[in-house]
Amino acid sequence: MNKPGSQDWLDSVTEDIIDPERRIIDPHHHLWRHPGNVYDVDNLHGDTGSGHNIVKTVFVECHAEYLKDGPAHLRPLGETQFVAEQAAQSKSNGGAEIAGIVAHANLTLNDELVETLAGHEVSGNGLFRGIRHAGARATHPEELFIAGQAPQGLYKDEKFRDGVRLLGKKGYSYDTWHYHYQNKDFYELALAAPDTQMILDHFGTPVGVGYYADKKTEIFKQWKIDIKKIAECDNVVAKIGGLAMPDNGFGWHTRATPPSSNEFVEAQRAYYLHTIDCFGPERCMFESNFPVDRFSLSYPVLYNGLKKIVADFSESEKDAMFYGTAERVYRL
Repeated sequence: MNKPGSQDWLDSVTEDIIDPERRIIDPHHHLWRHPGNVYDVDNLHGDTGSGHNIVKTVFVECHAEYLKDGPAHLRPLGETQFVAEQAAQSKSNGGAEIAGIVAHANLTLNDELVETLAGHEVSGNGLFRGIRHAGARATHPEELFIAGQAPQGLYKDEKFRDGVRLLGKKGYSYDTWHYHYQNKDFYELALAAPDTQMILDHFGTPVGVGYYADKKTEIFKQWKIDIKKIAECDNVVAKIGGLAMPDNGFGWHTRATPPSSNEFVEAQRAYYLHTIDCFGPERCMFESNFPVDRFSLSYPVLYNGLKKIVADFSESEKDAMFYGTAERVYRL
């Protein structure tokens, strides 16, 4: 059996590209050069150039290429420098252009935060758009593929909230990811910083493994209530995607072959349609979350599935979700 996530494994399921001319911004991907695990601009272009019309992308922080010395609060600038270089290469290569950078900063640091933001602005070479300081804190980290390790109660921390508010004052956005059981805390954070543009990543990550593996029905019921409540906050938009991580519990990374787009749609349509119904197309943007979701399915299959989910929507609604919302929110 080919290794799940490998190109051979992904290529074992191939499909004709649906609506290949549709313009797309992928507003959520990562880049890294971990030993034995590289995903750089060449790998990204291998995915974004695999059939769908990906015009631009947005990089989101993943603790890659940090500076190895200097003040701790400035070490994330190394990641921004790395991605700015990759972005320049994306333009020269002629593939999808890395058009925005969502970097990391410790939002609890007040004066040091101001210095970090200024550093990202310089290091980003015009691409810096916002910060992700994720609130994800795993209740059972030993069971997860990617276990969030944020401090307990981060969203309620007044220093943190001040940092989120500062982003809004300076015209930057705030991205976050967390688990389904933290959605209520995020709602309260959104109320506490109404002038900051917030982006909820990955549907609030409903967990479907370990302790939560046999609780999917009750989790989905509460998740629907929480998403509807969060959507009442006008300052929040939803990134819809990132639901094919191993921790979501669909198990595709354990199979001999990845899912088809029809299997993907059948398994996940309800999450997408509920979120779109709550937020509206103008406040939703489709994301790939690659290469993390690459452990479960290929880029062409993913975007075929996304297009199938909204096949009955109007042209303007489709364009908003695939392009316009990301263009507006990230100022691309």
